[in-house]
Amino acid sequence: MTLIKTTHPKLHREARLAREKLHLEGTVPDGVLRAEIDASWRRSLSHGVHFNAKQELELESNASLDVLLESNRLLIDAAMPAIDYLAERQGKEGLIILANSDATILAAEGRADRFKSNNLQDIALGACWSEAARGTNALGTALVEARPTMIDCGEHYLDRLTDFSCTSVPIHCPQGDILGVLDLTREGPLGHLRDSTALLTMAVSQIESRVFNAYYPDQIVLAFHSRRQYLESSWQGLLAVSLGGQILAASAQACQLLHAERSALVGRPCEAFLGVDGLQLLSRLNQSGIGSLQTAKGEFFCKALRAPQRSVTVSTAPRTPPKTGRPQPDLGSLAGNNARYARALRMARQGLANELPVLLLGETGTGKEVVARALHMAGTRCDKPFIAVNCAAIPEGLIESELFGYREGAFTGSRRGGMVGRLQQAHGGTLFLDEIGDMPLALQARLLRVLQDRKVAPLGAGEEQDIDISLICATHRDLKRLVEDKHFREDLFYRVNGISVMLPALRERDDFNGLVDRLLAKLDAPTVVLHDDLVRLLAGYHWPGNIRQLEMVLRTALAMREPGDTVLTLDHLPDSMLDELTAGERPASGSIREQELELIRQSLDTHQGNVSAAADALGISRATLYRKLKQLRP
Repeated sequence: MTLIKTTHPKLHREARLAREKLHLEGTVPDGVLRAEIDASWRRSLSHGVHFNAKQELELESNASLDVLLESNRLLIDAAMPAIDYLAERQGKEGLIILANSDATILAAEGRADRFKSNNLQDIALGACWSEAARGTNALGTALVEARPTMIDCGEHYLDRLTDFSCTSVPIHCPQGDILGVLDLTREGPLGHLRDSTALLTMAVSQIESRVFNAYYPDQIVLAFHSRRQYLESSWQGLLAVSLGGQILAASAQACQLLHAERSALVGRPCEAFLGVDGLQLLSRLNQSGIGSLQTAKGEFFCKALRAPQRSVTVSTAPRTPPKTGRPQPDLGSLAGNNARYARALRMARQGLANELPVLLLGETGTGKEVVARALHMAGTRCDKPFIAVNCAAIPEGLIESELFGYREGAFTGSRRGGMVGRLQQAHGGTLFLDEIGDMPLALQARLLRVLQDRKVAPLGAGEEQDIDISLICATHRDLKRLVEDKHFREDLFYRVNGISVMLPALRERDDFNGLVDRLLAKLDAPTVVLHDDLVRLLAGYHWPGNIRQLEMVLRTALAMREPGDTVLTLDHLPDSMLDELTAGERPASGSIREQELELIRQSLDTHQGNVSAAADALGISRATLYRKLKQLRP
């Protein structure tokens, strides 16, 4: 039996000896491997991972992959510019990999073909590379160690990975929890990769900055350092600060620069650390771009990565919560001309202000999260966290730890330092539980107790902590039917069903044109308009995917524009999308439809079958005429 592959002569002698011992005796020898690799191999053994395990890729379906990617959209969007940059410089010989906090791959750019030819097809979207599943590997081990990790040739636990070396750097969210991990993997010894560690660290710093911006779109996101040249580097500190001057979040580097624990920073006035309040800070940065602050900790150079777009005046008058920055839909605009819907939203806002839970009901794609965010922004907690949890997107085995968090060592494979749950992250703000109808029954009982007592205990922790949250839930399912079928607890139903709002389906709304205008503004195309033919086609469609589907159609049309195009027409839509929209048109009355088709027949006869001439004569576009011609065919 060949104990290990020896493709690369530079495999470390220590790793080779340890692998031989593992093959012959099934144990890890003492004092041979580097300390972190030794610990990881021992964990791999305890997880029952076999060193000769083959590929395992068990993603159930494309739908499962869609759910995975959508539930990690914030991380993916923040990381893609950095991944593209790294792929241009490092991807010719290796692979740039992004994974979430469970070590499940979300993106992979570079020489994927080379890896597949080496029987590594399971380095693919949706594949989980946790240490518990595949033993020592940089993706999974970096998450367990909660620090940058380098794995050299031969140091991977699996035999089939001995030819590869990789470096991974964890990505943190503003609360300090690990959000994911960025990895560079190549064939060959680690010596070729060491110089890339700094590049990965810089890339992760950029990703974390984008995540900060995404978490706090309507607050001040501040980068600072004691040395000006370190701004926009991986050593800069990041703070999220409300206009009222409260520190909402701090990066690990910010804690180091201010010589304070995160718990001592968050919730405190920034004036205590930076010497100025929020409005004064914003005023200085608006005037100079990069400002200088004299603090008790010394001089800091600062730059606003994000700041609300508003005129700033320093005043001693009472401050109101900020409601500017990224455009946020107000409740009135969401309802359009639907008076009943507008009334329901006003009642929901008032109920939320009086600590009543709100339940949003409606078909998939009707914009339940948009409504939830608008309700949050309309209330007194608008400068506090808005934490959204999709109960249908998180695997059943992970949703409890996701909601409640856990202490270090609570279970095998738990992160070092534990994890703060979404309930605690929402403290002081709003918790949005989307698709609550899909929450497992066992977890419903625990959630009910939390909502009753307003206390939460992370997994593995004995003590309970008070939480103060507003609660908004949403579902596309019939909760009353689920209660009757014993799939949803009746007592929880009455706990979450305070103010109930039914979101109308898109086909039931009478403000279609206004909704299109709002979506175009959201897509950074406020000056773009739709041609009448396209308006008629879209208005006549039944929209099974509701607002989400309409937004995708508009995204597609905008992407197909040529430079200077300001009018979207049927020609901006792919044939497949046109066919779908045409097939789904609401049927016209028989007499009008027959008259329309007869006019088309006459025009074609008059112009000897010339479609362009017939369309011009009828005053419609050629694309519309082609669509109508399909209806003429038997």
